[in-house]
Amino acid sequence: MVQQLTELDQEVDKIIGKYQGDRSALIQVLIEVQREKRWLPKDALKQVSQRLGVALTQIYHIATFYKAFSLKPRGRHSVTVCLGTACQVRGAPRLLDNITQTLKIDPDETSADEQFSLDTARCLGCCAIGPVMVVDGEYYGKPSRKEIDQIISAKEIET
Repeated sequence: MVQQLTELDQEVDKIIGKYQGDRSALIQVLIEVQREKRWLPKDALKQVSQRLGVALTQIYHIATFYKAFSLKPRGRHSVTVCLGTACQVRGAPRLLDNITQTLKIDPDETSADEQFSLDTARCLGCCAIGPVMVVDGEYYGKPSRKEIDQIISAKEIET
């Protein structure tokens, strides 16, 4: 009986194939799997482990060590709020409250429709325009509640 490969299996195999099964490309493989799926599903990690001959525990160690990796589903759009000192004194807590109310999720959560994930950062390096939020790589300094709503609405329309 021939077992049919799932779509996930095929995607992961294609990524691993780009690196010709080279186990030294593990981190790059994980980056590409996450880029494709927006997170690292357990089945994908098992497949990477088998195809590259790397212990699953080692893969989990790497996936949990680097903040760039996620072991839970992430939204299509990433929202990050800076909570560094300069942003804190300039109103970051209020900004974060406004964003959680708009998205109806707390930090480190993803919306039920998987459209948005909300994170916080200790410093985003743009203190002069704080408080700052970053949406899909675009920086917004001192956004008002109305601007937050407009930015989020525009992202909802994109998808």
